[in-house]
Amino acid sequence: MKKIGLLGGTFDPPHIAHFIIADEVKFALQLDEIWFIPTNVPPHKQSALSSNEHRANMLNHAIKKVSYFKVSTIEFNRSGKSYTIDTIKVLKKQHADVLFYFIIGADMIEYLPNWKEIDSLLKEVQFVGVKRPGYNENTDYPIIEVEVPLIDVSSTDIKQRIKNDLPFAFFLPDEVFQYVKEHQLYGCK
Repeated sequence: MKKIGLLGGTFDPPHIAHFIIADEVKFALQLDEIWFIPTNVPPHKQSALSSNEHRANMLNHAIKKVSYFKVSTIEFNRSGKSYTIDTIKVLKKQHADVLFYFIIGADMIEYLPNWKEIDSLLKEVQFVGVKRPGYNENTDYPIIEVEVPLIDVSSTDIKQRIKNDLPFAFFLPDEVFQYVKEHQLYGCK
């Protein structure tokens, strides 16, 4: 059976920590691929500032040289909030021969009791938790923990740096940095 890791998020913009996490989990669990799934409307935070098209393009530019990274825009096809249980049900129906591993940060581990249909979701997918500075990874849920380098970078911080005209180039893959500049995203000049 094929083993695929799923990494969801707004990816607004996708930054180096996203790709380091994906690579570390793929290696640690010997997965075949990692699929990045940008959310349409996340249930736990505000909608993305940039369009679905820009976010998908940034991801595609960033991963084009990595054969085991893919982008799935499955959540763009639904209106309303994007719930993981709905995405997993569709993916399992489309890919019956795949074991899915859903990668979450420590911030989401703490939030798991609030996820829609969490008990059903736990039967459908294996959760993989990664450490994140300032969060507690302790949980009663069956989560595989993967150690990754602690890189305290967030899309919110990057957007703030752009707004305040601070350097941000090394927080992003070069392809994403160029895309942000070219399309003047987040107020970039």
